[in-house]
Amino acid sequence: MAEEFVVLVDNKDQELGVMEKMRAHRDAVLHRAFSIFVFNDQGELMLQQRAMHKYHSPGLWTNTCCSHPRQGESLHTATHRRLQEEMGFDCELEKAFDFKYKSDVGQGLTEHEFDHVFIGEWNGKPQTNPDEVASWKYMKMEDIEKDMLKHPENYTVWFRIAFDEVYKHLKQKK
Repeated sequence: MAEEFVVLVDNKDQELGVMEKMRAHRDAVLHRAFSIFVFNDQGELMLQQRAMHKYHSPGLWTNTCCSHPRQGESLHTATHRRLQEEMGFDCELEKAFDFKYKSDVGQGLTEHEFDHVFIGEWNGKPQTNPDEVASWKYMKMEDIEKDMLKHPENYTVWFRIAFDEVYKHLKQKK
């Protein structure tokens, strides 16, 4: 597997350079990321369960897709690339908001990300990449909210943070 790098940023998302991905997670260095939330026409969110062999948060449920753009790669290009690589489809995506977070994800790793959140709509069945995704499902936002209150340990840290903001964003658009 080739070494992967993340784009280091300051608190205003200004690029500072690059760092090997695992080192950035071990050293808790702020880096650029994105999270994609895809809904069907019934308003249900497509969740993915992370593959069981992922280096952190294995087997946890999360948003449709998330990753890091490469150096010199636009967020537009990166989001569409990863949606195809992880979930096997592409759709129109709209930038919703940004947020920063820092959280221990176990195994001596910390996610410290400037996360750009995108929202899209698609109604098909994904062709998931088994290296990335163990399972997937569509779920109503209300049901996700209830389940996260009962079983927060089943969901990724960043999803639990972004979920409330996405829900708020969707309600404001109505």
